[in-house]
Amino acid sequence: MAMTLRLTEADDRLLTERAAKEHRSKHDLVVEALHVYLTERQQRFDALLAETLDEDRELLDRLAK
Repeated sequence: MAMTLRLTEADDRLLTERAAKEHRSKHDLVVEALHVYLTERQQRFDALLAETLDEDRELLDRLAK
């Protein structure tokens, strides 16, 4: 899917520098960064949900009755 990404001049400069250092395209870096952000965010959410369910299991069981 195509899309337009508007960056500040500072972020574009940082992205351009990083792409040059890694010999990769800016597109590749943005796609990778977005993927990492989304997957790590989901993993953190899943872990927090599991922890909350575990900690509050007794209360949740009582509320379900």
